[in-house]
Amino acid sequence: MFCPKCGSILLPKKDDKKAVSCSCGYKSASAGKLIIKEQVISNEKNVEVVDKGELQTLPKTSAECPKCGNGTAYFWLVQTRAGDEPETKFLRCEKCSHTWRDYDLSDPVPLT
Repeated sequence: MFCPKCGSILLPKKDDKKAVSCSCGYKSASAGKLIIKEQVISNEKNVEVVDKGELQTLPKTSAECPKCGNGTAYFWLVQTRAGDEPETKFLRCEKCSHTWRDYDLSDPVPLT
């Protein structure tokens, strides 16, 4: 329902759910059938977990593991920052399963 004076959306009053009002001062005693839906906003972020069984489907690259020195690792890309930023490349050693991030820097930053 919209306000006949200013055209804004009419909201239910907190004390009386059958009456609606507008910020301009308009009040209506009868709202008719009014359905109120509440939206729940969650701050949870989904983190992609890669299981050892899924590693065989991931591509391999030549990268030196900072933990054991092995030269082959599985990799995957995740958009961890804003859309205009590049993806983060995660690497997991084929031999010891050590996981680290590659930010295209000279040394990779290990995950803890």
